[in-house]
Amino acid sequence: MDGPRIDYAAVFRALPGMVALLTPDLAYADVNEDFAQLTGRSREQLLGRHIFDVFPENPGEPAAAGMRETQASMVRVLETGERDTMALLRYDIEDPRRSGHWEEHFWSPVNAPVLGPDGEVALIIHRVEEVTELIRARGGRGDSDRARVLEAELYTRARELQEVNERLRRAHAREREVALTLQGAMLPAPGPVGHHRAAVRYRPAIGGLNVCGDWYDLVDLPGDRIAVAVGDVVGHGLAAACVMGQLRSALSAAARVAHGPARALEALGLYARSVDGAESTTVAKAFIDWDSHTLTYSCAGHPPPALLRPDGTVTFLDRATDPPLGVSPEHVLRSEATVPFTEGATLVLYTDGLVERRTEDIYTGLARLADSLARHGQVDPEALADGLLADLLPSGGNTDDTALVVIRL
Repeated sequence: MDGPRIDYAAVFRALPGMVALLTPDLAYADVNEDFAQLTGRSREQLLGRHIFDVFPENPGEPAAAGMRETQASMVRVLETGERDTMALLRYDIEDPRRSGHWEEHFWSPVNAPVLGPDGEVALIIHRVEEVTELIRARGGRGDSDRARVLEAELYTRARELQEVNERLRRAHAREREVALTLQGAMLPAPGPVGHHRAAVRYRPAIGGLNVCGDWYDLVDLPGDRIAVAVGDVVGHGLAAACVMGQLRSALSAAARVAHGPARALEALGLYARSVDGAESTTVAKAFIDWDSHTLTYSCAGHPPPALLRPDGTVTFLDRATDPPLGVSPEHVLRSEATVPFTEGATLVLYTDGLVERRTEDIYTGLARLADSLARHGQVDPEALADGLLADLLPSGGNTDDTALVVIRL
Protein backbone atom coordinates (compact mmCIF):
# COMPACT_ATOMS: atom_id res chain seq x y z
CA MET A 1 0.00 0.00 0.00
CA ASP A 2 1.02 3.61 -0.56
CA GLY A 3 2.79 5.30 2.33
CA PRO A 4 3.82 8.87 2.97
CA ARG A 5 6.38 10.40 0.64
CA ILE A 6 9.68 10.61 2.51
CA ASP A 7 12.18 13.35 1.86
CA TYR A 8 15.35 11.36 2.50
CA ALA A 9 17.59 14.40 2.06
CA ALA A 10 15.71 16.12 4.90
CA VAL A 11 15.94 12.94 6.98
CA PHE A 12 19.70 12.80 6.45
CA ARG A 13 20.17 16.44 7.44
CA ALA A 14 18.12 15.94 10.63
CA LEU A 15 19.87 12.75 11.76
CA PRO A 16 21.08 13.05 15.36
CA GLY A 17 24.84 12.83 15.72
CA MET A 18 27.60 13.69 13.28
CA VAL A 19 27.18 12.00 9.88
CA ALA A 20 28.99 12.74 6.61
CA LEU A 21 29.02 11.15 3.16
CA LEU A 22 32.37 10.94 1.37
CA THR A 23 33.25 9.93 -2.18
CA PRO A 24 35.80 7.15 -2.82
CA ASP A 25 38.33 9.97 -3.23
CA LEU A 26 37.52 10.99 0.38
CA ALA A 27 35.88 14.28 -0.57
CA TYR A 28 32.75 15.42 1.23
CA ALA A 29 29.57 14.69 -0.76
CA ASP A 30 27.18 15.78 2.01
CA VAL A 31 27.04 16.39 5.77
CA ASN A 32 24.16 16.57 8.19
CA GLU A 33 23.37 19.55 10.40
CA ASP A 34 25.02 18.13 13.53
CA PHE A 35 28.25 17.47 11.63
CA ALA A 36 28.42 21.06 10.40
CA GLN A 37 27.50 22.47 13.82
CA LEU A 38 29.88 20.38 15.92
CA THR A 39 32.86 20.87 13.59
CA GLY A 40 32.23 24.59 13.21
CA ARG A 41 32.16 24.38 9.40
CA SER A 42 29.25 25.16 7.10
CA ARG A 43 28.17 22.72 4.38
CA GLU A 44 29.59 25.14 1.81
CA GLN A 45 32.99 24.97 3.53
CA LEU A 46 32.94 21.16 3.41
CA LEU A 47 31.26 19.92 0.22
CA GLY A 48 33.69 18.90 -2.51
CA ARG A 49 36.76 19.26 -0.30
CA HIS A 50 39.07 16.43 0.76
CA ILE A 51 38.47 15.42 4.38
CA PHE A 52 42.09 15.95 5.42
CA ASP A 53 42.35 19.31 3.69
CA VAL A 54 39.55 20.48 5.98
CA PHE A 55 40.73 18.57 9.05
CA PRO A 56 44.53 18.18 8.97
CA GLU A 57 46.54 16.75 11.84
CA ASN A 58 47.48 19.03 14.73
CA PRO A 59 51.12 19.99 13.99
CA GLY A 60 51.69 20.80 17.65
CA GLU A 61 50.86 17.26 18.81
CA PRO A 62 53.77 14.91 17.88
CA ALA A 63 51.85 11.76 18.85
CA ALA A 64 48.73 12.71 16.87
CA ALA A 65 47.50 9.86 14.69
CA GLY A 66 43.83 10.66 14.12
CA MET A 67 44.25 11.52 10.44
CA ARG A 68 46.38 8.45 9.67
CA GLU A 69 44.03 6.06 11.47
CA THR A 70 40.90 7.58 9.92
CA GLN A 71 42.41 7.32 6.45
CA ALA A 72 43.43 3.68 7.06
CA SER A 73 39.89 2.85 8.16
CA MET A 74 38.36 4.42 5.06
CA VAL A 75 40.82 2.61 2.79
CA ARG A 76 39.79 -0.68 4.42
CA VAL A 77 36.15 0.13 3.64
CA LEU A 78 37.03 0.82 -0.01
CA GLU A 79 39.08 -2.37 -0.32
CA THR A 80 36.71 -4.76 1.44
CA GLY A 81 33.29 -3.17 0.98
CA GLU A 82 32.64 -3.80 4.66
CA ARG A 83 31.96 -1.61 7.70
CA ASP A 84 34.96 -0.59 9.80
CA THR A 85 34.52 0.46 13.45
CA MET A 86 37.44 2.44 14.82
CA ALA A 87 38.79 2.56 18.34
CA LEU A 88 38.35 5.74 20.35
CA LEU A 89 40.76 8.36 19.03
CA ARG A 90 41.85 11.91 19.74
CA TYR A 91 41.47 14.22 16.75
CA ASP A 92 42.15 17.92 17.39
CA ILE A 93 40.28 20.47 15.22
CA GLU A 94 41.56 23.91 14.34
CA ASP A 95 39.17 26.68 15.33
CA PRO A 96 38.01 28.22 12.01
CA ARG A 97 37.82 31.64 13.70
CA ARG A 98 41.26 31.47 15.35
CA SER A 99 44.06 30.29 13.11
CA GLY A 100 46.58 28.11 14.96
CA HIS A 101 44.23 27.43 17.87
CA TRP A 102 43.42 23.72 18.13
CA GLU A 103 40.54 22.28 20.12
CA GLU A 104 40.92 18.85 21.68
CA HIS A 105 38.28 16.31 20.59
CA PHE A 106 37.75 12.62 21.32
CA TRP A 107 35.74 10.76 18.69
CA SER A 108 34.42 7.24 18.24
CA PRO A 109 34.03 6.85 14.44
CA VAL A 110 32.35 4.22 12.26
CA ASN A 111 32.90 4.08 8.49
CA ALA A 112 30.47 2.07 6.35
CA PRO A 113 30.13 1.53 2.58
CA VAL A 114 27.26 2.47 0.30
CA LEU A 115 27.48 0.12 -2.70
CA GLY A 116 26.56 1.21 -6.20
CA PRO A 117 24.73 -0.89 -8.83
CA ASP A 118 28.05 -2.46 -9.87
CA GLY A 119 28.75 -3.67 -6.34
CA GLU A 120 31.58 -1.18 -5.85
CA VAL A 121 31.76 1.33 -3.01
CA ALA A 122 30.07 4.51 -4.26
CA LEU A 123 30.06 6.44 -0.97
CA ILE A 124 31.43 6.11 2.55
CA ILE A 125 29.17 6.89 5.49
CA HIS A 126 31.36 8.53 8.13
CA ARG A 127 29.53 8.63 11.48
CA VAL A 128 31.29 10.18 14.44
CA GLU A 129 30.17 9.99 18.06
CA GLU A 130 31.55 13.00 19.93
CA VAL A 131 32.64 11.76 23.39
CA THR A 132 34.88 14.63 24.44
CA GLU A 133 32.62 15.78 27.25
CA LEU A 134 32.19 12.24 28.51
CA ILE A 135 35.94 11.77 28.73
CA ARG A 136 36.38 15.08 30.47
CA ALA A 137 33.77 13.86 32.97
CA ARG A 138 32.12 17.24 33.16
CA GLY A 139 30.50 17.74 36.51
CA GLY A 140 32.32 20.03 38.95
CA ARG A 141 35.64 21.48 39.97
CA GLY A 142 36.24 18.73 42.50
CA ASP A 143 36.12 16.18 39.68
CA SER A 144 38.68 17.86 37.41
CA ASP A 145 41.67 15.77 38.48
CA ARG A 146 39.69 12.57 38.27
CA ALA A 147 38.41 13.59 34.83
CA ARG A 148 41.93 14.14 33.52
CA VAL A 149 43.05 10.76 34.89
CA LEU A 150 40.08 9.11 33.19
CA GLU A 151 40.89 10.92 29.95
CA ALA A 152 44.50 9.79 30.07
CA GLU A 153 43.57 6.18 30.83
CA LEU A 154 41.00 5.98 28.03
CA TYR A 155 43.35 7.55 25.56
CA THR A 156 46.19 5.24 26.59
CA ARG A 157 43.97 2.16 26.21
CA ALA A 158 42.82 3.34 22.80
CA ARG A 159 46.41 3.86 21.67
CA GLU A 160 47.39 0.41 22.95
CA LEU A 161 44.51 -1.15 21.01
CA GLN A 162 45.51 0.71 17.86
CA GLU A 163 49.10 -0.47 18.25
CA VAL A 164 47.91 -4.07 18.60
CA ASN A 165 45.79 -3.65 15.48
CA GLU A 166 48.79 -2.26 13.61
CA ARG A 167 50.96 -5.21 14.66
CA LEU A 168 48.24 -7.60 13.50
CA ARG A 169 48.01 -5.76 10.20
CA ARG A 170 51.77 -6.10 9.66
CA ALA A 171 51.64 -9.79 10.60
CA HIS A 172 48.79 -10.36 8.14
CA ALA A 173 50.73 -8.53 5.45
CA ARG A 174 53.75 -10.79 6.02
CA GLU A 175 51.59 -13.92 5.89
CA ARG A 176 49.95 -12.66 2.71
CA GLU A 177 53.35 -12.08 1.11
CA VAL A 178 54.56 -15.59 2.04
CA ALA A 179 51.29 -17.15 0.85
CA LEU A 180 51.48 -15.35 -2.50
CA THR A 181 55.11 -16.41 -2.95
CA LEU A 182 54.15 -20.02 -2.28
CA GLN A 183 51.18 -19.68 -4.62
CA GLY A 184 53.40 -18.33 -7.38
CA ALA A 185 55.83 -21.21 -6.99
CA MET A 186 53.03 -23.76 -7.33
CA LEU A 187 51.29 -22.00 -10.23
CA PRO A 188 54.02 -21.47 -12.81
CA ALA A 189 53.24 -20.45 -16.37
CA PRO A 190 52.09 -23.59 -18.22
CA GLY A 191 54.32 -25.35 -20.70
CA PRO A 192 53.24 -25.83 -24.31
CA VAL A 193 50.05 -27.84 -24.84
CA GLY A 194 51.08 -29.37 -28.11
CA HIS A 195 50.53 -26.90 -30.95
CA HIS A 196 47.47 -25.40 -29.24
CA ARG A 197 47.29 -21.93 -27.76
CA ALA A 198 46.39 -21.35 -24.13
CA ALA A 199 46.56 -18.53 -21.60
CA VAL A 200 46.39 -18.66 -17.81
CA ARG A 201 45.92 -15.91 -15.23
CA TYR A 202 45.90 -15.66 -11.44
CA ARG A 203 44.80 -12.47 -9.69
CA PRO A 204 45.05 -12.35 -5.88
CA ALA A 205 42.42 -10.57 -3.82
CA ILE A 206 43.18 -7.04 -2.72
CA GLY A 207 43.80 -6.44 0.97
CA GLY A 208 43.15 -9.01 3.67
CA LEU A 209 44.17 -12.64 3.32
CA ASN A 210 41.40 -13.96 1.08
CA VAL A 211 44.04 -15.29 -1.32
CA CYS A 212 45.78 -18.44 -2.45
CA GLY A 213 42.89 -20.89 -2.53
CA ASP A 214 42.48 -20.88 -6.34
CA TRP A 215 44.51 -22.88 -8.81
CA TYR A 216 44.73 -24.02 -12.42
CA ASP A 217 46.42 -27.00 -14.07
CA LEU A 218 47.11 -28.20 -17.63
CA VAL A 219 48.35 -31.73 -18.31
CA ASP A 220 49.50 -33.28 -21.62
CA LEU A 221 47.90 -36.67 -22.29
CA PRO A 222 48.74 -39.36 -24.85
CA GLY A 223 47.62 -38.50 -28.37
CA ASP A 224 46.43 -35.04 -29.24
CA ARG A 225 44.75 -34.57 -25.84
CA ILE A 226 45.12 -32.47 -22.72
CA ALA A 227 43.44 -32.29 -19.32
CA VAL A 228 42.68 -28.88 -17.84
CA ALA A 229 41.33 -27.93 -14.42
CA VAL A 230 40.59 -24.98 -12.17
CA GLY A 231 39.81 -25.30 -8.45
CA ASP A 232 38.97 -23.25 -5.40
CA VAL A 233 39.84 -24.21 -1.82
CA VAL A 234 37.66 -22.87 0.98
CA GLY A 235 39.88 -20.78 3.25
CA HIS A 236 42.65 -18.28 2.69
CA GLY A 237 46.27 -17.45 3.30
CA LEU A 238 49.03 -19.94 3.93
CA ALA A 239 46.67 -22.73 4.96
CA ALA A 240 44.72 -22.46 1.71
CA ALA A 241 47.93 -22.27 -0.33
CA CYS A 242 49.21 -25.50 1.25
CA VAL A 243 45.92 -27.35 0.67
CA MET A 244 45.75 -25.99 -2.85
CA GLY A 245 49.22 -27.35 -3.62
CA GLN A 246 48.34 -30.82 -2.38
CA LEU A 247 45.07 -31.01 -4.29
CA ARG A 248 46.53 -29.60 -7.49
CA SER A 249 49.35 -32.17 -7.47
CA ALA A 250 46.96 -35.03 -6.67
CA LEU A 251 44.55 -34.09 -9.47
CA SER A 252 47.40 -33.62 -11.94
CA ALA A 253 48.58 -37.16 -11.18
CA ALA A 254 45.06 -38.62 -11.27
CA ALA A 255 44.38 -37.06 -14.68
CA ARG A 256 47.29 -38.99 -16.18
CA VAL A 257 45.83 -42.39 -15.31
CA ALA A 258 42.07 -41.85 -15.00
CA HIS A 259 39.63 -42.64 -17.79
CA GLY A 260 37.96 -39.28 -17.96
CA PRO A 261 37.42 -36.25 -15.73
CA ALA A 262 34.77 -37.83 -13.50
CA ARG A 263 37.10 -40.66 -12.49
CA ALA A 264 39.89 -38.13 -11.84
CA LEU A 265 37.61 -36.13 -9.54
CA GLU A 266 36.53 -39.29 -7.73
CA ALA A 267 40.18 -40.08 -6.99
CA LEU A 268 40.72 -36.50 -5.84
CA GLY A 269 37.66 -36.71 -3.60
CA LEU A 270 39.04 -39.81 -1.88
CA TYR A 271 42.40 -38.12 -1.37
CA ALA A 272 40.78 -34.92 -0.09
CA ARG A 273 39.25 -36.83 2.84
CA SER A 274 42.76 -37.16 4.29
CA VAL A 275 43.68 -33.46 3.87
CA ASP A 276 42.64 -31.02 6.57
CA GLY A 277 40.98 -27.99 5.03
CA ALA A 278 40.11 -29.69 1.74
CA GLU A 279 36.40 -30.04 2.55
CA SER A 280 34.03 -28.24 0.20
CA THR A 281 36.73 -27.56 -2.40
CA THR A 282 35.22 -26.96 -5.83
CA VAL A 283 36.82 -28.12 -9.10
CA ALA A 284 36.03 -28.05 -12.81
CA LYS A 285 37.87 -30.66 -14.88
CA ALA A 286 37.86 -31.14 -18.66
CA PHE A 287 39.55 -33.56 -21.07
CA ILE A 288 40.02 -32.15 -24.58
CA ASP A 289 40.50 -34.55 -27.51
CA TRP A 290 41.45 -32.88 -30.81
CA ASP A 291 41.43 -36.17 -32.71
CA SER A 292 37.71 -36.68 -32.05
CA HIS A 293 36.91 -32.97 -31.54
CA THR A 294 35.18 -33.74 -28.27
CA LEU A 295 35.26 -32.11 -24.88
CA THR A 296 34.45 -34.21 -21.79
CA TYR A 297 33.93 -32.40 -18.50
CA SER A 298 32.87 -32.84 -14.88
CA CYS A 299 32.34 -30.25 -12.15
CA ALA A 300 32.49 -30.69 -8.39
CA GLY A 301 30.34 -27.80 -7.16
CA HIS A 302 32.19 -25.38 -9.45
CA PRO A 303 30.86 -22.68 -11.82
CA PRO A 304 30.40 -24.19 -15.28
CA PRO A 305 33.08 -23.82 -17.96
CA ALA A 306 32.12 -21.60 -20.90
CA LEU A 307 32.41 -22.66 -24.55
CA LEU A 308 32.65 -19.80 -27.06
CA ARG A 309 31.78 -21.15 -30.51
CA PRO A 310 33.13 -19.69 -33.76
CA ASP A 311 29.73 -18.14 -34.53
CA GLY A 312 29.94 -16.07 -31.31
CA THR A 313 27.42 -18.04 -29.26
CA VAL A 314 28.33 -18.99 -25.70
CA THR A 315 27.32 -22.25 -23.99
CA PHE A 316 27.84 -22.99 -20.32
CA LEU A 317 28.80 -26.64 -19.72
CA ASP A 318 26.44 -27.42 -16.85
CA ARG A 319 25.19 -30.96 -17.58
CA ALA A 320 27.67 -32.68 -15.23
CA THR A 321 27.73 -30.84 -11.92
CA ASP A 322 27.96 -32.66 -8.59
CA PRO A 323 28.59 -31.52 -4.99
CA PRO A 324 32.00 -30.15 -3.92
CA LEU A 325 34.69 -32.44 -2.58
CA GLY A 326 34.18 -33.99 0.84
CA VAL A 327 30.61 -32.83 1.49
CA SER A 328 29.03 -36.30 1.19
CA PRO A 329 29.54 -38.65 4.14
CA GLU A 330 30.28 -41.52 1.75
CA HIS A 331 32.17 -41.73 -1.52
CA VAL A 332 29.89 -41.18 -4.53
CA LEU A 333 30.37 -41.60 -8.26
CA ARG A 334 30.55 -38.41 -10.27
CA SER A 335 28.92 -37.61 -13.58
CA GLU A 336 30.54 -36.38 -16.77
CA ALA A 337 29.26 -35.12 -20.11
CA THR A 338 30.74 -34.91 -23.60
CA VAL A 339 30.12 -32.20 -26.20
CA PRO A 340 31.55 -31.83 -29.70
CA PHE A 341 33.47 -28.73 -30.71
CA THR A 342 34.54 -27.24 -34.01
CA GLU A 343 37.98 -25.91 -34.75
CA GLY A 344 38.34 -22.31 -33.63
CA ALA A 345 36.11 -22.57 -30.58
CA THR A 346 37.41 -21.36 -27.22
CA LEU A 347 37.10 -23.02 -23.81
CA VAL A 348 37.17 -20.84 -20.68
CA LEU A 349 37.52 -22.21 -17.15
CA TYR A 350 37.53 -19.83 -14.19
CA THR A 351 36.99 -19.58 -10.45
CA ASP A 352 34.10 -17.77 -8.79
CA GLY A 353 36.08 -14.57 -8.19
CA LEU A 354 35.57 -13.76 -11.89
CA VAL A 355 31.77 -13.83 -11.78
CA GLU A 356 30.43 -13.73 -8.21
CA ARG A 357 29.59 -10.50 -6.36
CA ARG A 358 28.03 -10.18 -2.92
CA THR A 359 25.12 -8.10 -4.16
CA GLU A 360 24.18 -10.32 -7.14
CA ASP A 361 23.08 -13.85 -7.86
CA ILE A 362 25.44 -16.07 -9.84
CA TYR A 363 23.36 -15.84 -13.02
CA THR A 364 24.03 -12.12 -13.30
CA GLY A 365 27.76 -12.78 -13.23
CA LEU A 366 27.48 -15.60 -15.78
CA ALA A 367 25.49 -13.35 -18.11
CA ARG A 368 28.20 -10.71 -17.79
CA LEU A 369 30.84 -13.32 -18.68
CA ALA A 370 28.86 -14.52 -21.71
CA ASP A 371 28.44 -10.95 -22.94
CA SER A 372 32.17 -10.26 -22.57
CA LEU A 373 33.08 -13.42 -24.46
CA ALA A 374 30.69 -12.61 -27.28
CA ARG A 375 32.03 -9.05 -27.60
CA HIS A 376 35.68 -10.10 -27.70
CA GLY A 377 35.06 -12.98 -30.08
CA GLN A 378 37.79 -15.21 -31.42
CA VAL A 379 40.83 -13.19 -30.44
CA ASP A 380 44.11 -14.71 -29.29
CA PRO A 381 43.77 -16.48 -25.88
CA GLU A 382 46.23 -14.07 -24.27
CA ALA A 383 44.25 -11.06 -25.44
CA LEU A 384 40.96 -12.71 -24.46
CA ALA A 385 42.25 -13.49 -20.94
CA ASP A 386 43.30 -9.88 -20.46
CA GLY A 387 40.00 -8.63 -21.87
CA LEU A 388 37.92 -10.81 -19.55
CA LEU A 389 39.82 -9.64 -16.47
CA ALA A 390 39.48 -6.02 -17.53
CA ASP A 391 35.74 -6.41 -18.16
CA LEU A 392 34.78 -8.52 -15.16
CA LEU A 393 37.06 -7.60 -12.25
CA PRO A 394 36.57 -4.31 -10.38
CA SER A 395 39.08 -1.67 -11.44
CA GLY A 396 40.43 -1.39 -7.89
CA GLY A 397 40.83 -5.16 -7.49
CA ASN A 398 38.54 -7.88 -6.20
CA THR A 399 37.89 -9.14 -2.67
CA ASP A 400 38.32 -12.77 -3.83
CA ASP A 401 41.18 -14.26 -5.80
CA THR A 402 40.62 -15.39 -9.38
CA ALA A 403 42.09 -18.10 -11.60
CA LEU A 404 41.41 -18.20 -15.33
CA VAL A 405 42.31 -20.56 -18.19
CA VAL A 406 41.57 -19.82 -21.86
CA ILE A 407 42.23 -22.51 -24.52
CA ARG A 408 41.76 -22.23 -28.30
CA LEU A 409 40.23 -25.51 -29.50
